[in-house]
Amino acid sequence: MPNKIENIINNLKLKLHSLDYLPRWIILSIDIFMVFFTIMITYLMMLRLGMYYIYPKQLYSGIFIITAVHLLFFVLFRVYSGIIRHSSMIDGVKIFITEAIVFSVLFVGNLFFINAHNRHVFLNTGLLLNIILIFSSLFVYRIIIKYIFDKYLRVNEPKNMFRVMIYGSDANALSVANAIINETPLRYKLVGFIDSNSKNRNKRLLDLPIYQAKKKTSILLRSQSADALIISDKRLTKDEQNELVDDLLEYNFKVLVVPEIENWNDRTEISKKIQSIKIEDLLDRKQIVLNNDTIKKIHLQKCVVITGAAGSIGSEIVTQVLDYKPEKLILLDQAETPLHQLMLTLKENEYQTQIIPIVGDIKDINLIETIFEHYKPDVVYHAAAYKHVPLMEENPNQAIQTNVFGTKILADASLKFGVTKFVMISTDKAVNPSNVMGASKRIAEKYVQSLFLHHKKTQFITTRFGNVLGSNGSVVPLFTKQIQEGGPITITHPDIIRYFMTIPEACQLVLEAGTMGNGGEIYIFDMGKPVKIVDLANKMIKLAGFIPEREIKIEFVGLRPGEKLYEELLTDNAKTLETHHKKIMISSDETETLDQLQLKLEDLLVHSKDFDVLALVKQMKKIVPEFKSMNSNFEQLDN
Repeated sequence: MPNKIENIINNLKLKLHSLDYLPRWIILSIDIFMVFFTIMITYLMMLRLGMYYIYPKQLYSGIFIITAVHLLFFVLFRVYSGIIRHSSMIDGVKIFITEAIVFSVLFVGNLFFINAHNRHVFLNTGLLLNIILIFSSLFVYRIIIKYIFDKYLRVNEPKNMFRVMIYGSDANALSVANAIINETPLRYKLVGFIDSNSKNRNKRLLDLPIYQAKKKTSILLRSQSADALIISDKRLTKDEQNELVDDLLEYNFKVLVVPEIENWNDRTEISKKIQSIKIEDLLDRKQIVLNNDTIKKIHLQKCVVITGAAGSIGSEIVTQVLDYKPEKLILLDQAETPLHQLMLTLKENEYQTQIIPIVGDIKDINLIETIFEHYKPDVVYHAAAYKHVPLMEENPNQAIQTNVFGTKILADASLKFGVTKFVMISTDKAVNPSNVMGASKRIAEKYVQSLFLHHKKTQFITTRFGNVLGSNGSVVPLFTKQIQEGGPITITHPDIIRYFMTIPEACQLVLEAGTMGNGGEIYIFDMGKPVKIVDLANKMIKLAGFIPEREIKIEFVGLRPGEKLYEELLTDNAKTLETHHKKIMISSDETETLDQLQLKLEDLLVHSKDFDVLALVKQMKKIVPEFKSMNSNFEQLDN
């Protein structure tokens, strides 16, 4: 019997729930009925006061006139078009404006009638009272239905919903709250707001309490039995946000954020974009301000070549360069599938630029010279390189062939065919290198710098930065995958630290440095504070909703061949020079003449083709004296 009653109630709820989507003519009919009902109420109220709102002989015609005028303006202003249970203040404003216009029309019409017939159709006092009652009834009945649905008639509401609180109480927080409350199906149950503004203490928003953030946020969440916090307050600094997140993660609360949203009135868009906070969001990085006019001048209606275009760095450079509307953009990469995927992504947008994908290897001198001769590029961004340290330690000849001689082929072609700017993307591993990969990049740096100093035609510029979050080979995607698989997370050493920046940030700085460079410079980027990898792993585990060491283990597997505990951005003898951009500095590294370097490179080329690995690495150490192998078979060459 109880089950039967429960089924009847649920069926009733389901039927009532369809009121959400009643045909508009039914809503219009209800509105017209409310108009008729309030006319009669007004008539009776005025009659009790000894006055006629409408003379009895004119009652039917008066009711018809008021109703007809309302019907006209209801249709013109589409008052009936809103979904009842999603009624908002906008609906109230629309009704108010409609009623104000109706009153004005009826009032003016009444004055004309008095002048023509020396009597009125309506008593103006009664008309004003009637309009107020109509507005109140139309607005209130919408609010009542909205309240009933929100409180009592939710269908299939999960019994154990995710209980959340929102940090913030501004317009953004209100938009997020409304999106959560009206989402279908429901995912979250909102239990309150948290705000740092003491003026909002003990106030309520959407009939939910606003708590002051004077205590630790984790305490407030525990007091409300909440499971997660949605951060919507954009006024929080990075330090404040990190402190907030650290407090919540310590007690295993989930942290959610709402990314930038273009349309805060679109509740569906807002609710879909609520997501777990990412490790990138917690980096202590401030927004980069670029000299867009200068960057645009370099690229506008120019031909640009990007090597390694399908890689994580190259593809982001592609996207950013397209914003500056070059005439032609040549995408060069030997990886066929990633290049195809990049083209599919680019075709989703209507760019005015002619985009030319070329599958090819930078070591192919005939291909490179053919491309440069045919397209006559103005700017080259060289992002193609082998970059995995352990792999290059096992294959030094390939590191030399691609990272050194591939760069040399591109640089020589740029000089030969009159490229204006050649921007090479290097790495902090080129500084006091401890591995083959880093040393190969340092040799490439030395070559393009010497080439400029010798010819001073094409502006050869080098940009040097550290690890990029989310790039191919970065620890963040690796840790994410290991967490999804249930662990363990593998870290080489408990004391290893790294500098990090995001892919968009790194590429923005590459464009800025390339624009400001006049040739021969090695630009280094402000990488912020170094991050201890074990701390990064612990935070990522907590952000995923797990407890480190209990649910997800961390294992230390030992340093890989050629790996340092920490990276550097400057060689021992180098000094830095400031630029107009506070995040970009110039490294004054030692240089040598092109003739001296060419002789050394000839020997290096011979060894790389002979696959004489020890002789090859030995020659690398002659070219880069600061190259000292670590945790590698090549340490014997340093003795």
